[in-house]
Amino acid sequence: MQFTVENRPDFAEVQGVGRLNMVSAPKLREVIAGVVAGGRTHVVVNLGGTDFMDSSGLGALIGCLKLARQAGGDLRIANVQPQVRMVLELTNMNRVLTPYDSAEAAFSPRGDSRD
Repeated sequence: MQFTVENRPDFAEVQGVGRLNMVSAPKLREVIAGVVAGGRTHVVVNLGGTDFMDSSGLGALIGCLKLARQAGGDLRIANVQPQVRMVLELTNMNRVLTPYDSAEAAFSPRGDSRD
């Protein structure tokens, strides 16, 4: 899984394409840690290109959320695909990692653009 980072005015967007599993989860943690260490504490993980996530991927997202919050920011997810949404719902983690329609909506001041 390859990750790209785009710095937006109010947040950093991290996008990955492929499967978020035990192989790619450490790379996601590394990328997010670099973003937060660089001073961007508001992060959106765009999951539009992620068609599969297992428990390792979920664990990585939770670890990254904790990292961002410890730095005084937050991590949010956007463009969640059906299989990833199912994992979030089955584990009730959709209450902690609320899916948003788009990266832009994740930190929208209106706060009404949740899925």
